[in-house]
Amino acid sequence: MEKCLFCERQEDEKRWIASNELCFAIEDANPVTKGHTLVIPRRHEADYFLLSDAERAAIEALLAKRRQELLAGDATIAGFNIGVNVGAAAGQTVFHCHIHLIPRRVGDVAEPRGGVRGVIPEKQAY
Repeated sequence: MEKCLFCERQEDEKRWIASNELCFAIEDANPVTKGHTLVIPRRHEADYFLLSDAERAAIEALLAKRRQELLAGDATIAGFNIGVNVGAAAGQTVFHCHIHLIPRRVGDVAEPRGGVRGVIPEKQAY
């Protein structure tokens, strides 16, 4: 296996902003918005759908915890996008599962309607 960016991040606990037994969170290196966080299972697995129920529950718990931390520290946050890219065709470039938690603010884009549907721009507005 080639070196994995997120397995390497797992070894650098100083960069973690939150963690639990089965996953950890770091700030995205190329954030979409301020506070953009990645929640990453500790076990190396590329595909979200191949994670165990326990891993998905741990991810959900960390997403909720991080959401509360972000809301407590930034009153301008008005919403969130949560996203997972599974496979190259879906845009996955680091093949270690990771979930994006992206804080959203009023006016951060001209028209937010359709949210994650924007992965195919002509399908975003409906």
